[in-house]
Amino acid sequence: MTEANLIQVNIDEQIAVLSLNRPAQRNALNRAVLSELGANIAMLSGRRDLRAVIIRGEGKAFAAGADISEMQAMTAQEAEQFARFGQRVFTALENLPQPTIALVHGFALGGGMELSMACDVRIAAEGGQFGQPEVTLGVLPGFGGSQRLPRIIGQGRALDMLLTGKRIDAQTALAYGLVSQVVSEDALLDAGIAYANQLKALGPVALGYVKRAVYDGAELDLSKGQAMEANLFGLTFATRDQKEGMNAFLAKRSAEFRGE
Repeated sequence: MTEANLIQVNIDEQIAVLSLNRPAQRNALNRAVLSELGANIAMLSGRRDLRAVIIRGEGKAFAAGADISEMQAMTAQEAEQFARFGQRVFTALENLPQPTIALVHGFALGGGMELSMACDVRIAAEGGQFGQPEVTLGVLPGFGGSQRLPRIIGQGRALDMLLTGKRIDAQTALAYGLVSQVVSEDALLDAGIAYANQLKALGPVALGYVKRAVYDGAELDLSKGQAMEANLFGLTFATRDQKEGMNAFLAKRSAEFRGE
């Protein structure tokens, strides 16, 4: 990789690690970063051999937010276009067939927190800070924060964070259900790889359907959500993975899933 890469990509053992690479700017998200991130997400979406994707940040932070120096002079129309662009990139990340894991150390603020919430699972380092401080700048979240945060931690807690712009630490994020683990900063990447390895042993088709059931079901009433779940459940029975998984269970051996 060269220093020009704003997103460093490492693929090893069926796990892709995408690293935000603007450490001097605490990985602030500008249009160039989002464009490169979007291109890599599109590339990963076609890699059926990959079983998990990890998002992390180089340097002292996951991502301290969107790049205010780029946004400051935007017109209302330009700001809306920028928000829609960021939303498209983060939605593409959420829609990846592979499970995604955000590894958060230092700051995950504004756009950085929104990026972490577009991932399926978040693991935080001790000392990590989360927040949507946009109101302190006279704006509101633009990359999906006002929509994903209530869905993850509930409306009351989300409004408390969004209306005040306050930060929460990693342990509070754990209590809120925003993150699933808190580990030492030195152990963060190892924890992410261990989680990804756990997912590698499971059926990738089923994991992709779990994501669809949860994300798409959030927009449906219970009856329609359950109908969708039943449909996806049925579709798994047309796969080799279902045959392998159940045969392996009955034979008391480990399943060898191939994603087909």
